[in-house]
Amino acid sequence: MQDRIDALTQWQSADDALHARFLTGSFVSGVTFINAIADAAEAAGHHPDVDLRFPHVDISLTTHDAGSITDKDIDLANEISQIANSQGIDAAS
Repeated sequence: MQDRIDALTQWQSADDALHARFLTGSFVSGVTFINAIADAAEAAGHHPDVDLRFPHVDISLTTHDAGSITDKDIDLANEISQIANSQGIDAAS
């Protein structure tokens, strides 16, 4: 599991969750990004905590009933990173 977490280069793990900030550059780009994340989250049946700000979106993933990071979080983090990449959105370092 730790190897999979370490491979998430755009994400950090802390407090039993995965966290990332994506630099959307505008409010509208942030909304478009979040809408794509919502579709992926619904399909996965797993929902992140999302905070839309100008000019970024903060995302946290954890499996609440497990109280920690699980494969569901890692899989959705990978998918969110792919969405960001497809929309030309970079993660903060």
